[in-house]
Parts: sequence; structure tokens; C-alpha cells
Amino acid sequence: MTMSISTGLVSGMDTGALVSQLMQVEAAPQTALKAKLSATQTTATAYRTVNTALQALTTAADTVLKPETWTSTKGTSSTGSVTVAAATGAATGSLTFTVTSVASTHSTVSTTRWASTTTAANLTDIEVRSLDGATSKGTIALDGTESLDQVAAKVNGSKLGLTAAVVQTGTNVFALQISADASGKNAAFSLGGTESFKAASVGRDAELKIGTTADAYVVTSSTNVFQGVLAGTTITVSKEETAPVTVSVVSDPDAVTTKVSALVDAVNSALDTIKKQTNNTPGSTAALRGEYAVTQISGQLLEALSKAVGADSPARIGFELTRDGKLTFTKDKFTAALKDDPALAQTLMAGTPASNGPDGVVGGGDDVAAVPGIAERLRTAAKTASDATTGTLTSLATGQDSMGREIQDRIAAWDVRLAKRKQMLTRQFTAMETALSSLQNQSSWLAGQLNSLS
Repeated sequence: MTMSISTGLVSGMDTGALVSQLMQVEAAPQTALKAKLSATQTTATAYRTVNTALQALTTAADTVLKPETWTSTKGTSSTGSVTVAAATGAATGSLTFTVTSVASTHSTVSTTRWASTTTAANLTDIEVRSLDGATSKGTIALDGTESLDQVAAKVNGSKLGLTAAVVQTGTNVFALQISADASGKNAAFSLGGTESFKAASVGRDAELKIGTTADAYVVTSSTNVFQGVLAGTTITVSKEETAPVTVSVVSDPDAVTTKVSALVDAVNSALDTIKKQTNNTPGSTAALRGEYAVTQISGQLLEALSKAVGADSPARIGFELTRDGKLTFTKDKFTAALKDDPALAQTLMAGTPASNGPDGVVGGGDDVAAVPGIAERLRTAAKTASDATTGTLTSLATGQDSMGREIQDRIAAWDVRLAKRKQMLTRQFTAMETALSSLQNQSSWLAGQLNSLS
């Protein structure tokens, strides 16, 4: 039950304010707990902020370590009307051809013209056949009562691979055009029935004549897209080309450089995040100020970047550390190294796997241990800290969460305790006011009695 606080009409004291002030004193431990909860939550958020940066670093390192990264290719074409896209892992090579035709869609138009699209068109069943008329594909049932619009709707709903449209060829003059849904020779058709149709366009395949000698051969496609003529590539043509066209799939060192550069950006982002969250300079309010468990991660990342891989220095492929603990990356130097000695560049970044040595026997005494490269070392350091189940930062953040839940329970217990204390104080002050009121009444009565005696 809620009890109102006496306003001190008898005592003259502001008892409501007194209770509020007393409750502030009583709530001091809970206020301290709330401050501690806020600090705990801020610390957990800071751990997760660093964790997110390290997870991004792990992802970037994983990308660099993928074998297909080091076989990146790109497609080139000698003319703008032919494009070539190389998929991941596409083999290098080239192809020369002429584009003897491009794909087209078969389309027909009715010989009859109508003055209205909403009155009966007097069309009966339309049979759909192959282009040579030898094979029936199905029949569109009509009884002559359908309007031109209704005929078009029935064609579109026939599921025979056709699309119909009513076209206006003049003032109040309409025709029915029926086209194949797909381009290419196999989608071409002929129509039978009471209405005759003329071909507006003939469906044909795109053709590439590969080679320039008598042994040249033809490759066809129902669309203008050719898949796998060169392994792992997609060739798209847009017009006929009588002059020879050469398409090639070549190595793409710039793509490798871009992925390595993304790794460098992820490293610097992680280092910046750690520095910001652990800033230990005078006056710093960083949530993880001077936290060794976090600052040591920076040391691990810097060590991964500075140590030689085997006998080779990371500086050979453009990696250098600055005095303020950041990584610089010279893209041109890396690209040049990748072109001049791709094996060295890959070894420095991805390392070398373990082997059984010259004798090929496990444990033969000449086994060669794996040598982790820069990307693998960075990945290991980042993943050790940020792994979703075993990462040190994950554990630290989870620990803060547990502490926060415990503090919240204690705060909730204080809510109950303070509510009871406030209720007790309210009763005490109310009782005081009641007693004072009673005494005041007795005093007035006694004064009245004395006055009557005199």
C-alpha cells in the first residue's frame, strides 16, 4: 500500500523533503552499484569493439591465405563489343574468333488487322509447332468469341513459352504479335489455325567461328553469352564481328595486391582501436586504460609483421613499420615483387607447408616444418584473441557481462530494501505529526480550562 508523506503542517517541517534527503543517504550503496554497472557495461563494450576489429583482421587474413587469391586472373578482349569475365581459378589462355551471328528472338505478327481490341476477334484454336512444323508443342484453345485482348491473355497463360502483345499499327488498326520467351534457334516456332502469321524476326543462335584456317569450328549459344569456351570464363557478344577478335585470361597481380592491401588496412584499424581503447596517458578516460591483456595483442600483431619469414624480410614485398607502431604498405613494390618472383611474394604472405623432406618418409629425420607467413601469423594472433568460443577477448567480455548481471540483481534487491525503508520513514514522520497534533489539541484544551478557572 502506498503511503503519502505528511507535509509537516503541525511541526512546520518539510517532512517530504526530509524523507527524500534521508533516502538519498540510504541509497548511496545502490548509487555506487549503478556507477559500477555502467563502468562494467562500458568495459564489456570496449572489449567487443576491439574484438570486432580483430575479427575483421582474421577475415582479411583468411582471404589472403586462400589458394585462389594467388591465382587471380582477369579477362581481356581486343574489341569493346565482346567482353570476357574470368571466374575464380580460371586458367590463363587466349582464343581468337569471329562473331558470325548474334542471338535473336523469334517473333510473328498476324496478317489480319482488327478495328477493336475488345470485341470478338473471331479466332479459333491456335496450334503451336516447331519452326519446321513437324512437332506440335500444344494448342491455345479459342472459340471465336474472345476479344483480341483476351486472345493475348490466353497466349500468355498457355505456358508454351510464348508472349503475346496487341500492337497498334495505325488509327484504330490493331494486330496480334506473338514472340518466343527465349532467344535462339530452339525457341523458334510456327503457328497453325484459321489465322495466318508472318515472321517479324527469326530466332537464331549466336555463333563464334573459332580460328582462321580451314579447320576453324563453330560454337553456338541460344543467347549472346558463351559459358566455358575458355575454362572458367564467360564471353558475351553484342554484335557481329567479321574481323578476328582475341580474348584472353591473364594473371591479375593487381587483384592480389588489393586483397593484401585490405589486410594491411585491417591491421592498422585493429592497432588504432587497441590504442584508443587502452590509452594510458594522463587524463585518459579509455575504458581499458592500460589493460595488459589487450595491449599485448598489439605487440603480437607487430611481431607478426616484423619477423622474417625464413630468411626473407617482409620489407622485400613493401611492408614496413613506422615509429608510431603502424604498418605501411607500398603497393607498387608488392606488385613488382609479385610479377618478378611470385613464389617469393606468396611465401612471405602465406608461408610454406610442412613436408616429409627429400626421402618422402614421415619422421625420416629430414622432415621440414611448416613456416607460417605474415598473413598466417596475423590470423593466428587475431583469432586467438577474438575466437567466438575460445578467444581471450570473448572471455573477458563475457566475464564483464556476468559481473553486470550480478550487479543488476543487487540493484534490484536494493530497490526492494529502499522501498521498505521509505515506507518506514513515512510512517514515522506521519506518526510524529499525529502525536504533535494530539499534543497541540491537549494544550489548547488545557489552556481553555485554566482560563475558565481564572
